[in-house]
Amino acid sequence: MSGKVVIPGGHKVPALGIGTWMMGERPEARQAETESVRLGVELGLRLVDTAEMYGEGACERFLGEALAGLRDKVFLVSKVYPHNASRAGVVSACERSLRRLKTDHLDLYLLHWRGSVPLAETIIGFEHLKTQGKIRDWGVSNFDTDDMNELYETPGGDGCATNQVLYNLTRRGPEWDLLPWLQEHEIPLMAYSPIERGRLKSTGVLADIAAKHAARPYQIALAWALRMPGNIVIPKASRPEHMRENAGARDIVLDADDFAALDAAFPPPARKRALEML
Repeated sequence: MSGKVVIPGGHKVPALGIGTWMMGERPEARQAETESVRLGVELGLRLVDTAEMYGEGACERFLGEALAGLRDKVFLVSKVYPHNASRAGVVSACERSLRRLKTDHLDLYLLHWRGSVPLAETIIGFEHLKTQGKIRDWGVSNFDTDDMNELYETPGGDGCATNQVLYNLTRRGPEWDLLPWLQEHEIPLMAYSPIERGRLKSTGVLADIAAKHAARPYQIALAWALRMPGNIVIPKASRPEHMRENAGARDIVLDADDFAALDAAFPPPARKRALEML
């Protein structure tokens, strides 16, 4: 059963949260998406992740409405475009996100991926936002091991609170060196697309283990992603019934036989792989 993860800085966050990529972009889906997000918060999946890139602000605007009356219960995460991540640009981008999200602060603000702006500039911008009370912590996304090393060699870089990367049963590359690096530095890995946007095969091993635990195959994939203390996992669920299934993954305890079967079907990396992105 997953619980809480303590991020650098001391804040406790749920190990299982909510991803929102592509939410808020289809009017016909808005009611179900709103109900799903609100149910997730009610069920304790109180870390909600978004980005200014998602629908060019549409997702943030959607969440500003969907989370009405719930802001004080939510650990809210957003991300800044690399081209907006200059010293002054990151401040302006954050202020735009805050307006769309109808809040006065973000709990965590991430650099979405590496760009041409020097990391030192972005860090200065992040730290300025912290002093203003507009963000509580900052981190990065889609940073491989060499990026993390460079970050830590940059003044203030050790203030990083998380690294959000693509990680699931079919994308296990981070286990080679990135995940050990993060564990050594006590930085949580935040796994996005933990069920590969619904493209994981729900037959075979996943189905067999799901039957054993009276669960659904994707719940097994989530339980696997949650297996390591310190991992944060942010699946998306556009419908309430899907959100309820995601929440149920917290109660699944996989055993040694399950892990062996999953390793056989989805082998861990045997060499360094470049970090993948979606």
